Amino acid sequence: MSETSHFAVTRWTLVVQARGDSDAARAALSDLCSAYYAPVVSFLRADGRDEDRARELAHEFFARILAGRSLGGADPARGRFRSYLLGAVKHFLSDVRARAQAEKRGSGTEPVSLDTRTSAGHDTPAPAADEAIFDRQWALTVIARALATVQGELAATGKAAQFEALKPWLSGSGAITPQAELAAQLGLSESAIKVTIHRLRQRFREAVKTEIAHTVPAESDIDDELRHLIAVLAR
Repeated sequence: MSETSHFAVTRWTLVVQARGDSDAARAALSDLCSAYYAPVVSFLRADGRDEDRARELAHEFFARILAGRSLGGADPARGRFRSYLLGAVKHFLSDVRARAQAEKRGSGTEPVSLDTRTSAGHDTPAPAADEAIFDRQWALTVIARALATVQGELAATGKAAQFEALKPWLSGSGAITPQAELAAQLGLSESAIKVTIHRLRQRFREAVKTEIAHTVPAESDIDDELRHLIAVLAR
């Protein structure tokens, strides 16, 4: 039975249902935050920060969430994890800016801003552009995690080399070796390589859907989120 069949115990539903009050919910939230760190960093970079500053703020942001200071905004009626995470990071940045302004007023001097940009006069991208960058990195993260799942499964059965040879047929990145060459390389017939690629693609799609299932509030949302992922990567 696939993991999505046990939807009630996936990570995001567990987090939302328990509101972070149980050890299991906290562990689930920690897993999600660790997995989706890269989209937050990309969003912060797109908003005008250098790599070091973006990572510094991302660490502070996730530390706040894991401390339970932001989880109350997780609404099961509204809540894909992707949407929650983006809304939470925007709220966090508003708080950072407000804190910097309060420090500035309190000291009577010009402090080093907590929200330093990469350079003076930098034009901050429009919010829609920032969100598109966040969504693209989210989609790439989902794909990377699904690929890692399939890779681990094949490696466990002694087929690590097969995965590496066939990976471009899944990800669409890198040079795609013709099937006749792959068959010779892997010691399979051409008909066998066609079946192997077909099955591997099916397993990869299942792995993507399982990864998505961890981040949406209901099983009925999985296909919509998958369509969103495909649309984001096609832009």
